[in-house]
Amino acid sequence: MRFLTRIPWNRLTLVLGSWLGWAALPGTAATVEYEREIAPILRAYCAGCHHDRDPESGFSVETYARLRAGGDDHPQPVLPGDPDQSFLLRSVEGRERPHMPPRDEPQVPPRERERLRRWISEGAVGPSHDVSILRTLVTPSLPPADSPSPTLAVAVDPSGTRVVRARAGQVEMRGAAAGAPVLWTTPLPGKGHAVHFSGDGARVVVATGIVGLSGVALILDATQGRVLTEVGGHADVLYDAEFSPDGTLLATAGYDRVIRIWRVADGGLVRSIDVHKGAIFDLAWHPDGKVLASASADETVKLWRVSDGLRLDTLNQPQGEIYTVRFTLDGDAIVAAGADRRLHLWRFASREAPALNPVLHSRFAHETSIQALELSPDGRWLYSSARDRSLKVWSLPDLTLRGALERSSDVVSALLALPGSDRLIVACLDGSEREVSMPAAFPAATDLSQVGHLPGTAAPSSTSGASSAMATATATATAAAELAELREQEPNGTPPQAVALRVPARVTAAVAQPGDTDLFRIEARAGVPLWMEVHAARAGAKLDSRLEVLHPDGRPVEQVVLQATRDSWFTFRGKDSDTADDFRVHNWAEMELDEYLYANGEVAQLWLYPRGPDSGFKVYPGEGRRHGFFHTTPLVHALGAPCYIVRPLPPGAEPAPNGLPVFRLMFANDDESTRRFGADSALLFTPPEDGDYLLRVSDVRGFGGATNFGYSLTVRRPQPNFKVTFTAGLKVSPGSGRELTFKAERIEGFDGPIRIDLDGLPPGFTSSAPLEIEAGQ
Repeated sequence: MRFLTRIPWNRLTLVLGSWLGWAALPGTAATVEYEREIAPILRAYCAGCHHDRDPESGFSVETYARLRAGGDDHPQPVLPGDPDQSFLLRSVEGRERPHMPPRDEPQVPPRERERLRRWISEGAVGPSHDVSILRTLVTPSLPPADSPSPTLAVAVDPSGTRVVRARAGQVEMRGAAAGAPVLWTTPLPGKGHAVHFSGDGARVVVATGIVGLSGVALILDATQGRVLTEVGGHADVLYDAEFSPDGTLLATAGYDRVIRIWRVADGGLVRSIDVHKGAIFDLAWHPDGKVLASASADETVKLWRVSDGLRLDTLNQPQGEIYTVRFTLDGDAIVAAGADRRLHLWRFASREAPALNPVLHSRFAHETSIQALELSPDGRWLYSSARDRSLKVWSLPDLTLRGALERSSDVVSALLALPGSDRLIVACLDGSEREVSMPAAFPAATDLSQVGHLPGTAAPSSTSGASSAMATATATATAAAELAELREQEPNGTPPQAVALRVPARVTAAVAQPGDTDLFRIEARAGVPLWMEVHAARAGAKLDSRLEVLHPDGRPVEQVVLQATRDSWFTFRGKDSDTADDFRVHNWAEMELDEYLYANGEVAQLWLYPRGPDSGFKVYPGEGRRHGFFHTTPLVHALGAPCYIVRPLPPGAEPAPNGLPVFRLMFANDDESTRRFGADSALLFTPPEDGDYLLRVSDVRGFGGATNFGYSLTVRRPQPNFKVTFTAGLKVSPGSGRELTFKAERIEGFDGPIRIDLDGLPPGFTSSAPLEIEAGQ
């Protein structure tokens, strides 16, 4: 310290600066090492295009020898001792075309460019052992984490007595019983992304590797964990490796987009398939071993004939990366899932030759991407888990949601259903693992297709008089009880002021001023339907009525819960409120006839598929003005407006979230749903419980007035009925025939089948009667 204080400050500064400059010299003046300093630069910025497998411009940097050999345009890209004339450095620095890497790719930082310059200046010395830079990595050594290593893959042997788990860096075998001790462990070069037993349980295969470096599959002796065979050849980590059902072949695939099929006996390569445009995340063998399915980041599942590698079909309906694929246990269907949050199920048709495999179901299943699927040992159930930690159960082959299980503590990394039991192993990325006991039985799927309709019990009367201009057949009507007639008493706009009606009743009233509402109180019994009808526009009144059913405190009464199962939008023209034809919607091929289509409060039902590229769905009734369902009123829809396929659930239902909206429809109506009454409203109300209810009548536009806004409201038991019409008086030439078209008009909820007989035909005439108009048609 005394010495430093005696040196002038300018002298002190020079001494310290010199010392600091000397201290930096060991990191900058030492000879640049190819393996540690140059290879990482080439691997990060060059090897993506310039590698041995498909070298761009004939130039590869994968080995030192190939780097020095150059390519088609530059046979000597590196001139030892002369960095300014070396094409490699000039291209990286942007002083010569082509500029590399391309300007839209990450660029080599200045510090690393300077390292390349120094290496070339020092003579561009190569490695002591020249190997592919894509087979080596220089990585820092990190201490192990304190948290337990998660199970990334799990499998059970055919006997159900042993379970093998793959983790990061090791694979272990345990007994299947909870808490069973470890039987053996075997180290892995990286993460174990998949693990499977052979069909006889004698061997285990693990898909592993090092990201960005190599992928290998290790075949282990299932008794001791000893490595029997190692197969590789992949340029990146493996995501799956699976034995064929007979155990003679092994299929491997991973991030490098290549499928390889190997002989298990000697580890020999049978075939490579390089068609996918994205990483391959999962493989599945058909139970007969003749077909292999692959799930990829290119949003497809592809099917391959194993005998020769022929592609049998590309299932391209998914709208996101596919992470997992399975054949059902009977081999009749394929199910897959991934980033688009859907479960896709196809009927397996291309068993021997290329063929289309039709979509059977496509279900929105979770709110986030689906990470794992598992089949129950009996093939009846499908378990699915997603990134949001949800876990659900679906029935097969109908792919119907049967329940949601307890949410996991973290993202599920592996699922395993144990044979001979109801136990499901659920492993998570936080290292936790739990067993879930499955219910012995799941409730039957809810079918609410007839919500808002009465069963068809009335029988039609026979028709006669075929020579008349028009004939009708009408069901026997239920005799209506005498209606109690009364008039509205104002004020009646709040629940305490509601006018009491004794059903059956008809009340005469008016919306006397803009914004006015009328409330009426009725007493009803649970499950006993009531027909409610406003008569105004048909009598020439200006009222465009809206009819609602409320609880006594003014809350709406819920009619049905609609859970969206598929999202879509209108792709060609808007829709007015009448059209029943040309409903062009996105992804229509995944929709099925008789499904409900929800759009901005309206519910239509699909009646006929599109019949070519320039057509769309027809919706019920298939002609004329379209019908609304669940008492909704047909509306105008704009081009591009969203719409959804929905499934009906009971009122009050809380469906498991699937990432799509849930719509709750109340008992309310603007125009009677079959459009028989014009702008007049009508409801078929089934009370959910005994008690009082309020009926509210208003103008849907908020209009009103002292004159010409009158109406009558009728409340009574429904009279299910129908009317059938047909055009007659046709000329029929001798020996020929003519077609008659019968049209059914359904009344007050009648939705059953209608049988038509023709009696009293003239001599010599015959008909194909009886015929039946099917339920709902």
